[in-house]
Amino acid sequence: MVTPDNWQKSSYSGSGDGNNCVEIANRHTRIAIRDSKATTDRMLTIPTEAFTAFVEALKTPKTKP
Repeated sequence: MVTPDNWQKSSYSGSGDGNNCVEIANRHTRIAIRDSKATTDRMLTIPTEAFTAFVEALKTPKTKP
């Protein structure tokens, strides 16, 4: 789901108004992250490469020790 200013919510953001989620926006060399319930509050920005690595790590199956 795309919101104004290119903010995107996960398709897993819940039913109803879908406000139980975080949103992300691509800001060229950084990714901005904010709480969808408080869109005017502060946001976190991280380098695109770090965000990409984080998402890829989430996709990697964990092995049991």
